[in-house]
Amino acid sequence: MSLSIDIRKQFPAFELQVAFQAEDEVFGLLGASGCGKSLTMRCVAGIETPDEGRIVVNDQVFFDSAAKVNLKPQQRKTALLFQNYMLFPNLTVEQNVGAGIPLDTPKDERARIIGAELRRFDVDAFAKRYPAQLSGGQQQRVALARMLAAKPGILMLDEPFSALDAHLKGVLEQNLSSLFDHFDGTILYVSHDIDEAVRFCDRIAVVERGRIMEVDTSRELVDDPKSVAGLKLSGVKNVAAVERLDATHVACEHWGVTLTLPDGVPEDAKAVGIRAFNVHPAEGPGTNVFRMRVDRVSDSRFDRMCLLSFLDRDEGAEDLVDAADQEVHYLHQRIYWRINMLYDSADRPEEGQELLMQLAPEHLYVVTR
Repeated sequence: MSLSIDIRKQFPAFELQVAFQAEDEVFGLLGASGCGKSLTMRCVAGIETPDEGRIVVNDQVFFDSAAKVNLKPQQRKTALLFQNYMLFPNLTVEQNVGAGIPLDTPKDERARIIGAELRRFDVDAFAKRYPAQLSGGQQQRVALARMLAAKPGILMLDEPFSALDAHLKGVLEQNLSSLFDHFDGTILYVSHDIDEAVRFCDRIAVVERGRIMEVDTSRELVDDPKSVAGLKLSGVKNVAAVERLDATHVACEHWGVTLTLPDGVPEDAKAVGIRAFNVHPAEGPGTNVFRMRVDRVSDSRFDRMCLLSFLDRDEGAEDLVDAADQEVHYLHQRIYWRINMLYDSADRPEEGQELLMQLAPEHLYVVTR
């Protein structure tokens, strides 16, 4: 079981140009809304037609512009789960589950498959009901049962939890795990949520404006992002463009400071990043220690988030210029510091407080894309 895709399609806002291969794994497409994740999936399903390229699933050519091959969606043997599940409102639950089973399947075999999937996802009690009589969670389970009953060559899920609250999402994630455990093949998983992607995906492709910026295992993406998009999508709140000064120093124009990176700076360094919980108070002067002021404070259930400004900006550092963009510049020139209020017993900082803070080199990411 495998997927090979190398396609290009021009859209008004950007050009979709993606190429990757996936085996028997959960392969994630992670990116912001409108970046091309769902469009890629729709091209595989045959809902969208690329301008050129090639799509092959399990050695079957779905699309090949050079060879003029373009299978119809019903010929592609794919299963695509949309955000709203797309159940047929005029069919019962059992009829929905059986909708993708080939028509030439013997009646007894058809009933056996439907019954097995209804039981697998614990919706057999609702077999005679219609979708409108089900909760959102029950509808999702029916949609998952329908996917497996059709025995597709590839599974594709498009942000299946985007419309659910946190509690229901946690429950239904277990349903998805059951689906993955019983499917032997490639699974494409679209998400904009890094935690969700890490939980489910073996490898993750970071997508930005129609391009794949990097492909890593979920752990590599969290521990060692390699692009600006990867930094932001993996949850790094503090990201700044840099200019390489020498082998161990970069200038951060937005922050107005020079950072030291003893392990070396790539020739093509583009940006640095540091996670909000890796910004720490310093006891005295040291590497990447700066005087900072707490400009804003906001509390959640367990964290306090502080917005810090640099008090000793480098001479000539960028200042606020355009009133229309003032808030954007304001945020770009500051960094976030997250404090865990459950475990951090230190005095909690307040607005206006001045502190020595360190951006320790071992916690700084340097990316080149």
